[in-house]
Amino acid sequence: MSRAILSASQSDADPPHPADPAAPQPPSPAVETPSHGESGKAVAVIERAPATSRPTPKLLPPYNVILLDDDDHTYDYIAQMLRSVFGYAPSRGLKLAHEVDSKGRAIVLTTHKELAELKRDQIMGFGADPQLSSSTGSMRAVIELAPQ
Repeated sequence: MSRAILSASQSDADPPHPADPAAPQPPSPAVETPSHGESGKAVAVIERAPATSRPTPKLLPPYNVILLDDDDHTYDYIAQMLRSVFGYAPSRGLKLAHEVDSKGRAIVLTTHKELAELKRDQIMGFGADPQLSSSTGSMRAVIELAPQ
């Protein structure tokens, strides 16, 4: 009876009673609740609060790995180097070798900056072309910020 009197005296602006099931509840942290498994032994059941949506992460800017032309390496060397460094098929390697020879440069990969730097370094550390005595070192490559 005292409860009815208390409820009647509350105004609409008062917060809902905590025992009211219709009242919005704040998210609860992970709670360990004792329970009994099929074997009858006590087990802990961890109840987690619902996951909140996270903001989508920003994408890293893309970088091009660009192979530069020179006259100290054969098409076969370029195809073999691209196969070793990138795993490209020989046909793709020869196509890129022709592009480097005709245009002076070819984009061989577009990726994030760290991987672009690694692949550039691998190209530049691949070594000389054994088929040409004039080849004294690896091909040159650069990375550039890719247009978006």
